[in-house]
Amino acid sequence: MNEFEWRRQLRDLRQPLTPQRDLWASIDAALEDVERAPACAKLAVCEPRPAHRHRHWLVAASLAASLLLAGGIGWRVLQAPAPAPVAGNTKASGNWKPSDPRLAGAAIELDAARMELQLAIQQAPDSPSLQRLLDRTEQQQTQLRQLTSHAG
Repeated sequence: MNEFEWRRQLRDLRQPLTPQRDLWASIDAALEDVERAPACAKLAVCEPRPAHRHRHWLVAASLAASLLLAGGIGWRVLQAPAPAPVAGNTKASGNWKPSDPRLAGAAIELDAARMELQLAIQQAPDSPSLQRLLDRTEQQQTQLRQLTSHAG
């Protein structure tokens, strides 16, 4: 099949088609059924279907549950105690900033990592992997302080 045959077939598709059966008969029948229906169906004043009632109730219940959840989380955040320092981490506490700008950026990053790890340990105090990460971060801070003293 070449391009000319494809174009001819495309032109043939533009021709109008007549339906195989008369559609107006089914449309008229549907309109007559609506006219014969009770008055409440035409005016839409009938009681809602039971499924429709349940849908409204379900939306209201889910909205109430969402608000209750958001309120509970907010209450919990407001009632949370202030973070306490973790034992054994006093040597690395405090904002220490070396004078060398290359080392100052590393010091800031390590201090931020240490603070995030301390917060994570407060949430999961029995996690040995978090404690190992915190120890490694403190070792890196110690090495950075030694680099500063040797460089200065």
